[in-house]
Amino acid sequence: MPQIHPTAIVAPGAQLADDVIVGPYCVIGEQVALADGVSLKSHVVIDGRTTIGPRTRIFPFASIGHEPQDLKYQGEPSMLDIGCDNTIREHVTINPGTAGGGMVTRIGDHCLLMVGAHVAHDCQVGDHVILVNNATLSGHVVIEDYAILGGLSAVHQFVRIGRHAMIGGMSGVERDVIPYGLVLGDRARLNGINIVGMQRRGFSREDIQGLRSAYQFLFSSDGTLSDRVTEAAERFGGIGPVDDIVAFIRADSSRAICQPAAAPSPANGGGSARG
Repeated sequence: MPQIHPTAIVAPGAQLADDVIVGPYCVIGEQVALADGVSLKSHVVIDGRTTIGPRTRIFPFASIGHEPQDLKYQGEPSMLDIGCDNTIREHVTINPGTAGGGMVTRIGDHCLLMVGAHVAHDCQVGDHVILVNNATLSGHVVIEDYAILGGLSAVHQFVRIGRHAMIGGMSGVERDVIPYGLVLGDRARLNGINIVGMQRRGFSREDIQGLRSAYQFLFSSDGTLSDRVTEAAERFGGIGPVDDIVAFIRADSSRAICQPAAAPSPANGGGSARG
């Protein structure tokens, strides 16, 4: 049977796997489903149509699955789906979806949401994503795999953050960030590529060098971005990270692409990051 502390409140109808641990003063709603190995440390509140995958750990004072902070929300039966092996730290808030965004908010697997992070309604967060302390996502944001958002960063609604991107601390992100991109600033601008992050994750020297060259070409000052994307696909096609960026830029989006404040400098190869 689940290990439920005597001070915890578990509503009838909640589904708890046999080895779930529910710590002191937690509150679990009637439509919540907790899979094998889920651990709630203490004072965790989970409500709504929320499912949490195996071995996810949730720390004190997290608020998970309560109705979204959206004035258009009318009580529709939207959902929150959280994957496996996630760590959700103190004071994290995650909201379910709405009718205007597909009815579901999703968190992938192996993510780390540090103290005070916020995931708003209808966000789609991939695997191995890190939200550092007090990083916040507005509604309908898409975060692809292995992206890292620095502390106190904020992402505008409908923005996409590409895979392996790095968002600097205290950055305000209003535009889509390309995969492997590094962005910084009060109103964030592209500041290079996440070279250190790529090295840590085992990308080959050839892929990194190819991406450096493609980045220099894509964000030069000559011609339109659309024209440069087409030419980059021809020049650098077959290099995995470059193909990811080309596909990302070509995808439909309501937001513009985040670009450098000035053309990238060949001296540093487009920049790097410690992501």
